[in-house]
Amino acid sequence: MRRVHVLVEGQTEETFIRDVLAPHLASREVYLTPVLAATKRIKSGLKFKGGLSHYEPVRRDLRRLLGDSSAVAVTTMIDYYGLPDDFPGRSTLPPGTCHDRVAHLEAALQEDLGDHRLLPYFSLHEFEALVLTVPAEIGAAILRGGQVSDLAAEVSGFRSPEEVNDGPETHPAARISRHLPGYRKAVHGPLAAARIGLPAIRERCLHFAAWVSRLEQLSSPR
Repeated sequence: MRRVHVLVEGQTEETFIRDVLAPHLASREVYLTPVLAATKRIKSGLKFKGGLSHYEPVRRDLRRLLGDSSAVAVTTMIDYYGLPDDFPGRSTLPPGTCHDRVAHLEAALQEDLGDHRLLPYFSLHEFEALVLTVPAEIGAAILRGGQVSDLAAEVSGFRSPEEVNDGPETHPAARISRHLPGYRKAVHGPLAAARIGLPAIRERCLHFAAWVSRLEQLSSPR
């Protein structure tokens, strides 16, 4: 059995890992455990989980997970959109495509932690890009209201859902909420992703597909 910890940004990603990605990888004897990032601690020891405001709590979480010698790998599922400025690589983002920039950030995180078992992954530009693979399935998951056809038309000009950009009013979640006001990320996001299915998502979202392929490769001893 090959165990992998996945540090996730929030409940949406936690549900997606648990219900969609983990069953796929379990068939290859790679077993994912999603772990919500602890964003703040108070003196009583309680944690507030979900959403990121600074890098240091994430770094602590990753170091703790990497301390588990029984895990063959530790990975992340964190949104590129809204990433705090103090993350490694944020101040030195290169020109070029969003794929160039996210690769730079992942390499910087790998270098900062310095452990070969860390497999960094930042979602381009956020989780909602995955469900923009088939916008109609978002509407089907909500089962009420909204203009799915308008949403589909709006994003059809992008080569990939992952390239839907990260402006304050144009990031994937903002576009979905504008056309489908009933959208609730934690509920409808994973449900829509499950309806779409991993094969279709991997075909359109190549950065995500490369990450899944790396996780699949863990099924074979190095």
